[in-house]
Amino acid sequence: MAEAASLYPPLQDRPVKNTVCLFDVDGTLTPARLAASPQMLTLLSALRHKVAIGFVGGSDLAKQQEQLGTPNINVTSLFDFCFSENGLTAYRMGELLEGNSFIKWLGEEKYKKLVNWCLIYIAKLDIPIKRGTFVEFRNGMINVSPVGRNASNKERLEFNEYDKQHNIRSTMVEAVRKEFPDFGLTFSIGGQISFDVFPTGWDKTYCLQYLESEKKLSGVDYSTIHFFGDKTAKGGNDYEIYSDSRTTGHAVNNPDDTMKELKEIFQL
Repeated sequence: MAEAASLYPPLQDRPVKNTVCLFDVDGTLTPARLAASPQMLTLLSALRHKVAIGFVGGSDLAKQQEQLGTPNINVTSLFDFCFSENGLTAYRMGELLEGNSFIKWLGEEKYKKLVNWCLIYIAKLDIPIKRGTFVEFRNGMINVSPVGRNASNKERLEFNEYDKQHNIRSTMVEAVRKEFPDFGLTFSIGGQISFDVFPTGWDKTYCLQYLESEKKLSGVDYSTIHFFGDKTAKGGNDYEIYSDSRTTGHAVNNPDDTMKELKEIFQL
């Protein structure tokens, strides 16, 4: 997949030009918070010669660069569409598109109330360990982690198992939803240790507007949008886009599942 983007056919010249494959990152293209395998990147490169490809994730571009790119290759050159923070930061063919901001939308005073409440709630939680970075600000959302985003991979796995038994995240989501019923926010549990908070409508379906506008830019009408994700059940951060009428949803359990489906669908 280290080929330069210019070696791929233009969007309007792809063999299956009206189809785009859109992928969640963690648990779909990569193991959670880890890097994509060489096998996955090779398969995505072969796929890109047939159809347009893109990713949509809740994390910021820096984290997606770590997982999907390399020190010498920018992730924005490896995909036709890169949608960080659900598309609030969006790239098309390596070019940055106009974005938006959570704070600008919510307002500083409401934002402070929300963050203060989350920190106080977490301070009172009695869980086995706490590490650090409990509230991470992103351009289009905040990511809240009761255990802290500085947890090691081993600690993440342990907390995820603990959370399955004790429902720490889902209980906190219900509490914050009741505390701020008029803020117009959506809460989405994803990954192993955290949940996202963002304006209603700013879930992963937010990125679809950019695919719809492609018709004006290159003449390509993406009548088929395949979406692959691992958190597709209601409440998961892939649910909205997986179940959207504009997409064909594929529920996967891990990157191996993703590769298996791609090989079957596109004869790779």
